[in-house]
Amino acid sequence: MKKALIIVDVQNDFCEGGALAVPEANNIIPYINGLIEDNQYDEIILTQDWHPADHKSFASNNGKNVGETINLNGVSQFMWPDHCIQGTFGAEFHKDLNREKVTHVIQKGKNVEIDSYSGFQDNNHFMKTGLEDYLKYHDIQLVEIVGLALDYCVKFTAIDAFNAGFVTCLHFNGTKAVNVKPDSARNTIYDLAEKGITILA
Repeated sequence: MKKALIIVDVQNDFCEGGALAVPEANNIIPYINGLIEDNQYDEIILTQDWHPADHKSFASNNGKNVGETINLNGVSQFMWPDHCIQGTFGAEFHKDLNREKVTHVIQKGKNVEIDSYSGFQDNNHFMKTGLEDYLKYHDIQLVEIVGLALDYCVKFTAIDAFNAGFVTCLHFNGTKAVNVKPDSARNTIYDLAEKGITILA
């Protein structure tokens, strides 16, 4: 069975000192590097949040406060601080992440009007990123997922992978949650397991 490792958004803005730092995010990088070094994967894919500066998910572009929720093109949108703006240091992959064996990079969140948590498609399910086609072209049947953040981009990437027909596993030690709400991480793990996604401890 051919398998891929999908590393979600291990970028400076989500790591320590970043504009949208995920608590303990830096702690997962050695774990992810260990998976890469084990050399068990046919494909290693990075997803990268790649927002234009005027992205509608940024509170600053809507006259809102971070943490508010608005209706954006028919879906509920949490208001984030400006982050992962195209061409900035914050959007770059963290320097400690081993990228030597990466075979493909998927950029997402490029459409000003629609946010994109999943590495497969935007939140409105209007536009696909090409990730599903890439995996199927390379005969990938199993995907393992790590990265940031568990309760947003990792969660929706895992769900979309499963729905696309891939055997889908999440490495618990390879992800951390934003935890906008205190139980977000726990609830996300339960939700993913309930849907049929394997949680690897």
